Amino acid sequence: MLTPTFSWPTRTELREMLAVAAPVVIVQVGLQVMGFVDTLMVGRLSADALAGVALGNFYFFNVAIFGMGTLMALDPVVAQAFGAGDLGGARRGIQRGVLLALLISVLVGAAFAFSGSAFQLLRQPPAVVPMARHYVEISAVGLPAFFLFVVLRQALQAMLVVRPVLVAVVVANLVNVFANWVLIFGNLGAPPMGVAGSAWATVLARWVMGATLLVAGWPTLRPHLTGSWRAATAFGPLWATVRLGAPIGFQWFFEAGAFAMATLMFGWLGTVPLAAHEVALSLASLTFMVPVGFSVAAAALVGQAVGRSDMPSARRHAAGAWVLGVGFMAFSGMLMLAFPSAIARWFTLDAAVVAAAAPLIAIAGVFQVFDGTQAVASGLARGTGDTKVPMFLHLFGFWALGVPLAAVLGFRTPLGGAGIWWGLTLGLIVAAVLQAGRVRRRLRRDIARTVVEHPAAQTP
Repeated sequence: MLTPTFSWPTRTELREMLAVAAPVVIVQVGLQVMGFVDTLMVGRLSADALAGVALGNFYFFNVAIFGMGTLMALDPVVAQAFGAGDLGGARRGIQRGVLLALLISVLVGAAFAFSGSAFQLLRQPPAVVPMARHYVEISAVGLPAFFLFVVLRQALQAMLVVRPVLVAVVVANLVNVFANWVLIFGNLGAPPMGVAGSAWATVLARWVMGATLLVAGWPTLRPHLTGSWRAATAFGPLWATVRLGAPIGFQWFFEAGAFAMATLMFGWLGTVPLAAHEVALSLASLTFMVPVGFSVAAAALVGQAVGRSDMPSARRHAAGAWVLGVGFMAFSGMLMLAFPSAIARWFTLDAAVVAAAAPLIAIAGVFQVFDGTQAVASGLARGTGDTKVPMFLHLFGFWALGVPLAAVLGFRTPLGGAGIWWGLTLGLIVAAVLQAGRVRRRLRRDIARTVVEHPAAQTP
């Protein structure tokens, strides 16, 4: 029987949503700040060093994002198990996440070995490539800590415990700033290491971040990480977890890859258009962290509701995520449309870059609502255990429509850089509408719990 998909959330449900989402937003911004600090501090050395770190970070996240997305399988598995009172299922899910994080670290580390060839294939400046390659190679040392942090973070968030994650990210940022100061410039008697010092500082910060999260979250994590791991090593459930999470990894890769492709297109247009694109993209990435927070909260709260077979609560939490996440993006979009030049001057005093960035910021104002819509929809889909269809919807919206349209409008019309952004915007709108429609149809029906193991194994 079909039921309505929208029912207004109660104050309790809105408070729950905000309580989970607000720290997650701070965490997401904190993770971005680490890369920003690396770029800011190494920029005092030279333009080539700045470009090397920026390019190294670009490669790191565009390669690692598939692994990060794959580990998002913990959202439905852990949240639904916890909602159903199946602590054994939650424990095995978290343990499988740890094993997968270690495996993904090896695979991504192998991909890092080809960064130099990738940079040359993408026609990056010869003077920058060696520094960027070295940055990526050093960053590989921090991969296990990075992916283990992702697993522990997702597990805690699925159980609605977010304070330890916030503590870990704050501590990691402080360590990153201090280590950059010491290793980049050779302070406190250390040899000046430049770009390599920035990479080692980030590696240290990631290990500290993972260790801090383990310690701060140990009271919650201890029952899930101690005891026998034998059941977690069974191949069948491990493979089922990969099959559940890999589509999320591809979905994230398709979205990030589309904007990465846009960055390359702007590079072909010239220095000023590329700088303008970076200004507008930095702004859009910052505001995007808010619906990402509500996306994470929605995945956890809706997942728990599905686990305890409480679809009315799942629908109310979904509505709360839409109202808060999309509402914020609507407000930020209005500001971008009203004050694009003033906002651009927050980022740069270069008149040419401001003039080129202002139209892009206005376009970002147009797509804000749709960006928030697809972000919240993705979290709701994860919470319900729906991962394959959203992957194809993102592939269609961003790569069958968005990127081709960006290329045509950017290079075959007088629009130039604005055409690239309009192309991506149209693809984003289509992806958002399709994702929202998919979630709406699913929430009209009762949803069964996502299971990755044989029913006989579902014991405490």
